[in-house]
Amino acid sequence: MESADNKQGQPAPDNSSAPAPSTPAPEPVSQTTDSTDSYTYYDDYGYDQTSSSASVTEPAPPTLPATAAAAPPPPPDPPKAKEDDDEDDDGMLRMSFLEHLEELRSRLLKALLGIGLAFVCSLYFTNDLWQIISAPAKRALELNGVKDPRLAVLTPTEAFSVIWIKLPILTAIFLAAPWVLYQVWAFIAPGLYKKERRWAVPFVLSTAGLFILGGLFAYFVAFRFGLAFLLGIAVGGDLQTVVSITEYFDLFINVTLGMGIVFELPVLIFFLALLRIVSPQFLINHSRYAILIITVIAAIITPTPDVYNLMLITLPMTALYFVGVFAAYLLWLSREQKRFPWGVLLLMLLGIGLLVGGALYFATTKYGFHFTSHFPYLVR
Repeated sequence: MESADNKQGQPAPDNSSAPAPSTPAPEPVSQTTDSTDSYTYYDDYGYDQTSSSASVTEPAPPTLPATAAAAPPPPPDPPKAKEDDDEDDDGMLRMSFLEHLEELRSRLLKALLGIGLAFVCSLYFTNDLWQIISAPAKRALELNGVKDPRLAVLTPTEAFSVIWIKLPILTAIFLAAPWVLYQVWAFIAPGLYKKERRWAVPFVLSTAGLFILGGLFAYFVAFRFGLAFLLGIAVGGDLQTVVSITEYFDLFINVTLGMGIVFELPVLIFFLALLRIVSPQFLINHSRYAILIITVIAAIITPTPDVYNLMLITLPMTALYFVGVFAAYLLWLSREQKRFPWGVLLLMLLGIGLLVGGALYFATTKYGFHFTSHFPYLVR
C-alpha cells in the first residue's frame, strides 16, 4: 500500500528534463516567416536579437532603373574665359560722365603734345619746307611766262606768320596724324567689344594713310593743275601777276586739308557698313545721289567756281566712293563666309596694264611723243 501510495503520490515526471525525442523538432517560426517580419518586429528596446540573428540577412543592393542608368551626364559649364571677357566689357562701359570728360581731356592733351613735338621738329626744316611748298607757285608762274616767278611779301609780318608759324603747324598736323588718330581710337575703344577692338591697327593705318595720301594728291595734282589754270587766265591780258604769300598759303591749306579729309570717304563708308547702317547693294543703288552730294561738297572745297578745278576734286571723290563700296562688299563677303575672286581681278589689272604700257610704247617709239614734268606729261 505504501508503495502504491508513493507511486500514486509521486508527481508526474518532468518531461523537460528528459532527453529530446528522436523526432525532429519543428523549425522555429522565425525561420519560416518572411524576412520582412523580422525587420518589422521590434520591442521597446529595439529589434529582437534572437529573431534578427536567425532571419535577418544583408539586403541586396538596389538596382537602378534603366532610364536612370542611361541618364546623360550634366551639361558642362560655359567657358569661364568668355564670361570674364563679357564682364570686362561690361566693366569698361561703366564710366560716369565725369570719367568720360577726364578721359577726353587726357586724350586731347596727348594729341596736342604729339602735334607740339612735331611742330618743334618742323621748325628745324622750315626753309627746306618752304622751298617745297612754294614750288607749285614757281612752276605755274614759269609756265605762264612770268619772268620773276617769286611770291610777294606785302606786309612786314607776312613772312614770319606764314613761314615760321602756319607752315610748321600744317606740317605737324600731317606728321602727327597717326598719333592723333590713335588717341581718337583709344577714346572710343572702351565702348566697343573685344572683337571690335581688333580694328585698332587697321583703323589707324588706313585713316592716317588716306589723310596723308589726300595731302600728297592735293600737292602733286589738284593744287598744281588748279593753280596753273588760274594763273594762266591772266596771261595776254596786259596784267602783271603778283601773288602774295599769304593768299597763296591760305589757298594751299584749304586745298590740302580739304583733300586730306575727303580721302577719308572709304573709311567712313566701311565703318557705316560695319555698323550695318548701309549695305553694298544700297550704296550701288543710290550711287547717283552720292555723286550729286560729292559734286556739291567739291564745289564747296574748290576755291574757284570754274569747272576745271571742280572736276579735279569731284573725280577723285567719286573714285574714293566706289573704293569704299568695294571695301563694304569685301566685308559683306566675309560675313557670308565667301571669298572674293582675287585671281580674276589681278588678271584684269594685268591686262589693263599691258594695254596701257603697249599704247605708251607705240606713242613714244612710233609717233614721236615724249614725257614732260608738267601736265599733260605726254607731248609731241
